[in-house]
Amino acid sequence: MKTLIYLFTFLPLLVFGQTTAIPDANFEQALIDLGYDTGTPDGSVPTANISSPWFLDVSMKNISDLTGIADFTNLRRLNCYTNQLTSLDVTKNTNLMNLNCSNNQISSLDLSQNNMSNLNCDSNQLTSLDMSNQNLSFQTLTSIGNPNLTCIKVADSVISTNTWYHNMDPQHYFSTS
Repeated sequence: MKTLIYLFTFLPLLVFGQTTAIPDANFEQALIDLGYDTGTPDGSVPTANISSPWFLDVSMKNISDLTGIADFTNLRRLNCYTNQLTSLDVTKNTNLMNLNCSNNQISSLDLSQNNMSNLNCDSNQLTSLDMSNQNLSFQTLTSIGNPNLTCIKVADSVISTNTWYHNMDPQHYFSTS
């Protein structure tokens, strides 16, 4: 009986009281402006508020850290262009299909866990781009303005070359390794 009382008392706190850490005050302010949080930036947002949106536009907000983006579990489209990002981890956003992260300073981007259809990562500092999970449903890749990027990792370089629309720098090429 004590166990049941304990569960009914504390389980709601565990389930409904979960928060997601958002260390970048500019990112949290953007989420407040979009209605996903309230008040002033305090380093976290209620996880329940960010688990269902399928579209997020936090472009041009002077954001340097998107920590917390992983809890946007239903996210299908992310616009985070023209910020101060040096890294972007969307490996937990497995529903993500469209990404525009152009005009940042991202050095490495792993899209192997996503089912992308359109990707814009131009004007970054990319040295590594992993798109090895993309298939025939992928449509468009824009990666110009990444002078240090050469090899883009893909599952099938022939399919990537012949079926994807790509706007790439001349030194970029597709490879399976």
